[in-house]
Amino acid sequence: MALHIGSVAPDFTQESTEGPIKFHEWIGNHWAVLFSHPKDFTPVCTTELGRVAALKPEFDKRDVKVLAVSVDDVTSHKNWVGDIEDTQKVKVNYPILGDADKKVAKLYDMIHPEWNDTLTVRSVFVIDSNKKVRLIITYPASTGRNFDEILRAIDSLQLTDKYSVATPVDWKHGQDVIIAPALKDPAVLKEKFPKGYKELRPYLRLTPDPSK
Repeated sequence: MALHIGSVAPDFTQESTEGPIKFHEWIGNHWAVLFSHPKDFTPVCTTELGRVAALKPEFDKRDVKVLAVSVDDVTSHKNWVGDIEDTQKVKVNYPILGDADKKVAKLYDMIHPEWNDTLTVRSVFVIDSNKKVRLIITYPASTGRNFDEILRAIDSLQLTDKYSVATPVDWKHGQDVIIAPALKDPAVLKEKFPKGYKELRPYLRLTPDPSK
Protein backbone atom coordinates (compact mmCIF):
# COMPACT_ATOMS: atom_id res chain seq x y z
CA MET A 1 0.00 0.00 0.00
CA ALA A 2 1.37 3.40 -0.99
CA LEU A 3 2.23 5.88 1.75
CA HIS A 4 0.43 9.21 1.83
CA ILE A 5 0.63 12.35 3.91
CA GLY A 6 -1.10 11.43 7.16
CA SER A 7 -0.21 7.74 6.96
CA VAL A 8 1.45 6.12 9.95
CA ALA A 9 5.11 5.64 9.04
CA PRO A 10 5.82 1.88 8.80
CA ASP A 11 7.84 0.55 11.71
CA PHE A 12 10.88 -1.66 11.20
CA THR A 13 13.98 -3.01 12.90
CA GLN A 14 17.22 -2.83 10.93
CA GLU A 15 20.96 -2.56 11.51
CA SER A 16 22.70 0.77 11.10
CA THR A 17 26.14 2.29 11.42
CA GLU A 18 25.20 3.12 15.03
CA GLY A 19 23.72 -0.28 15.90
CA PRO A 20 20.23 -1.76 15.56
CA ILE A 21 17.38 0.70 15.09
CA LYS A 22 13.75 0.01 15.99
CA PHE A 23 12.32 2.88 14.02
CA HIS A 24 9.31 4.00 16.08
CA GLU A 25 11.26 3.52 19.30
CA TRP A 26 14.20 5.44 17.82
CA ILE A 27 11.94 8.37 16.86
CA GLY A 28 10.49 8.49 20.38
CA ASN A 29 8.83 11.87 21.02
CA HIS A 30 10.86 13.62 18.32
CA TRP A 31 10.34 14.33 14.64
CA ALA A 32 12.38 12.44 12.06
CA VAL A 33 13.62 12.65 8.49
CA LEU A 34 14.17 9.33 6.72
CA PHE A 35 15.95 9.82 3.41
CA SER A 36 17.20 7.29 0.89
CA HIS A 37 20.13 7.46 -1.46
CA PRO A 38 20.62 5.13 -4.45
CA LYS A 39 24.03 3.68 -3.64
CA ASP A 40 27.18 4.09 -1.54
CA PHE A 41 30.39 5.36 -3.15
CA THR A 42 28.51 7.52 -5.65
CA PRO A 43 29.17 11.23 -6.17
CA VAL A 44 25.81 12.94 -5.58
CA CYS A 45 25.08 10.80 -2.51
CA THR A 46 28.46 11.66 -1.04
CA THR A 47 27.68 15.38 -1.23
CA GLU A 48 24.17 14.89 0.18
CA LEU A 49 25.18 12.90 3.24
CA GLY A 50 27.92 15.44 3.91
CA ARG A 51 25.43 18.28 3.71
CA VAL A 52 23.06 16.60 6.16
CA ALA A 53 25.95 16.14 8.59
CA ALA A 54 26.79 19.86 8.31
CA LEU A 55 23.13 20.76 8.92
CA LYS A 56 22.72 18.40 11.87
CA PRO A 57 22.66 21.29 14.41
CA GLU A 58 19.76 22.82 12.45
CA PHE A 59 17.81 19.56 12.57
CA ASP A 60 18.61 19.27 16.30
CA LYS A 61 17.29 22.80 16.88
CA ARG A 62 13.95 21.66 15.45
CA ASP A 63 13.98 18.43 17.48
CA VAL A 64 14.33 16.38 14.28
CA LYS A 65 16.38 13.17 14.06
CA VAL A 66 17.88 12.19 10.69
CA LEU A 67 18.37 8.71 9.26
CA ALA A 68 19.82 7.81 5.86
CA VAL A 69 19.19 4.50 4.09
CA SER A 70 20.19 2.66 0.93
CA VAL A 71 20.15 -0.96 -0.20
CA ASP A 72 23.83 -1.33 0.71
CA ASP A 73 24.82 -3.13 3.89
CA VAL A 74 26.25 -1.57 7.05
CA THR A 75 29.81 -2.66 6.26
CA SER A 76 29.65 -0.78 2.98
CA HIS A 77 28.25 2.30 4.75
CA LYS A 78 31.06 2.26 7.31
CA ASN A 79 33.69 1.99 4.58
CA TRP A 80 32.09 4.87 2.67
CA VAL A 81 31.88 7.22 5.67
CA GLY A 82 35.61 7.94 5.39
CA ASP A 83 35.15 9.22 1.85
CA ILE A 84 32.22 11.43 2.91
CA GLU A 85 34.18 12.93 5.79
CA ASP A 86 37.33 13.46 3.71
CA THR A 87 35.72 15.03 0.66
CA GLN A 88 32.99 17.03 2.41
CA LYS A 89 35.13 18.10 5.38
CA VAL A 90 32.52 17.11 7.96
CA LYS A 91 32.00 14.28 10.44
CA VAL A 92 29.04 11.97 9.74
CA ASN A 93 27.05 12.43 12.96
CA TYR A 94 23.87 10.41 12.34
CA PRO A 95 23.11 6.76 11.50
CA ILE A 96 22.99 5.22 8.04
CA LEU A 97 20.62 2.28 7.82
CA GLY A 98 21.67 -0.94 6.10
CA ASP A 99 18.93 -2.34 3.88
CA ALA A 100 20.52 -5.09 1.81
CA ASP A 101 17.31 -7.12 2.08
CA LYS A 102 15.34 -4.09 0.78
CA LYS A 103 12.88 -4.34 3.67
CA VAL A 104 12.75 -0.60 4.33
CA ALA A 105 12.91 0.25 0.63
CA LYS A 106 9.81 -1.84 0.01
CA LEU A 107 7.92 -0.55 3.06
CA TYR A 108 8.46 3.02 1.90
CA ASP A 109 8.18 2.39 -1.87
CA MET A 110 11.72 3.67 -2.46
CA ILE A 111 12.40 1.45 -5.47
CA HIS A 112 10.81 2.63 -8.72
CA PRO A 113 11.18 -0.18 -11.30
CA GLU A 114 10.63 2.17 -14.23
CA TRP A 115 13.90 3.84 -13.27
CA ASN A 116 15.85 0.96 -11.69
CA ASP A 117 14.52 -2.26 -10.20
CA THR A 118 17.19 -2.60 -7.49
CA LEU A 119 18.36 0.87 -6.38
CA THR A 120 16.41 3.39 -4.32
CA VAL A 121 15.39 6.80 -5.65
CA ARG A 122 16.09 9.92 -3.56
CA SER A 123 13.09 9.77 -1.26
CA VAL A 124 12.48 12.06 1.72
CA PHE A 125 9.94 11.38 4.45
CA VAL A 126 9.32 13.90 7.22
CA ILE A 127 7.67 12.12 10.14
CA ASP A 128 6.23 13.82 13.22
CA SER A 129 6.33 12.74 16.86
CA ASN A 130 3.03 10.88 16.41
CA LYS A 131 4.78 8.72 13.76
CA LYS A 132 2.67 10.29 11.01
CA VAL A 133 4.12 11.04 7.57
CA ARG A 134 3.89 14.80 7.09
CA LEU A 135 5.90 15.39 3.91
CA ILE A 136 7.04 13.22 1.00
CA ILE A 137 9.52 14.40 -1.65
CA THR A 138 11.10 12.24 -4.36
CA TYR A 139 14.00 13.25 -6.58
CA PRO A 140 15.61 11.34 -9.45
CA ALA A 141 19.08 9.92 -8.93
CA SER A 142 20.74 12.63 -11.02
CA THR A 143 19.41 15.53 -8.91
CA GLY A 144 20.87 16.26 -5.50
CA ARG A 145 18.38 17.41 -2.89
CA ASN A 146 18.10 20.85 -1.33
CA PHE A 147 18.12 20.17 2.41
CA ASP A 148 17.62 23.87 3.17
CA GLU A 149 14.19 23.47 1.55
CA ILE A 150 13.49 20.43 3.73
CA LEU A 151 14.33 22.47 6.84
CA ARG A 152 12.09 25.30 5.55
CA ALA A 153 9.21 22.86 5.10
CA ILE A 154 9.74 21.47 8.61
CA ASP A 155 9.59 25.03 9.98
CA SER A 156 6.25 25.47 8.22
CA LEU A 157 4.86 22.15 9.45
CA GLN A 158 5.82 22.81 13.06
CA LEU A 159 4.52 26.39 12.99
CA THR A 160 1.18 25.53 11.37
CA ASP A 161 0.68 22.67 13.84
CA LYS A 162 0.81 25.18 16.69
CA TYR A 163 -1.07 28.14 15.22
CA SER A 164 -4.14 28.57 12.97
CA VAL A 165 -2.05 29.68 10.00
CA ALA A 166 -0.62 28.56 6.69
CA THR A 167 2.64 29.69 5.09
CA PRO A 168 2.74 31.44 1.70
CA VAL A 169 4.96 30.76 -1.29
CA ASP A 170 8.71 30.88 -0.56
CA TRP A 171 8.00 31.56 3.11
CA LYS A 172 10.91 31.48 5.55
CA HIS A 173 10.86 31.35 9.34
CA GLY A 174 10.02 34.78 10.77
CA GLN A 175 8.16 36.09 7.73
CA ASP A 176 4.44 36.91 7.60
CA VAL A 177 1.99 34.01 7.48
CA ILE A 178 -1.57 33.52 6.27
CA ILE A 179 -4.51 33.31 8.69
CA ALA A 180 -6.63 30.20 8.15
CA PRO A 181 -9.70 31.23 6.06
CA ALA A 182 -12.04 29.38 8.45
CA LEU A 183 -11.33 31.93 11.19
CA LYS A 184 -13.97 34.67 10.89
CA ASP A 185 -14.91 35.79 14.41
CA PRO A 186 -13.29 39.23 15.10
CA ALA A 187 -12.90 38.44 18.80
CA VAL A 188 -11.10 35.17 18.02
CA LEU A 189 -8.90 36.88 15.45
CA LYS A 190 -7.93 39.56 17.97
CA GLU A 191 -7.12 36.96 20.61
CA LYS A 192 -5.10 34.71 18.30
CA PHE A 193 -3.33 37.48 16.38
CA PRO A 194 -2.73 40.40 18.76
CA LYS A 195 -0.24 41.96 16.32
CA GLY A 196 -3.09 42.47 13.87
CA TYR A 197 -3.32 41.49 10.23
CA LYS A 198 -3.51 42.90 6.73
CA GLU A 199 -6.47 41.85 4.63
CA LEU A 200 -5.61 41.67 0.92
CA ARG A 201 -8.78 39.73 0.21
CA PRO A 202 -11.35 38.23 2.62
CA TYR A 203 -9.62 34.86 2.08
CA LEU A 204 -6.06 36.25 2.10
CA ARG A 205 -5.05 37.82 5.40
CA LEU A 206 -1.41 38.25 6.38
CA THR A 207 -0.17 38.44 9.96
CA PRO A 208 3.31 38.49 11.53
CA ASP A 209 4.80 35.12 12.43
CA PRO A 210 2.96 34.31 15.70
CA SER A 211 5.93 32.39 17.10
CA LYS A 212 7.96 35.58 17.27
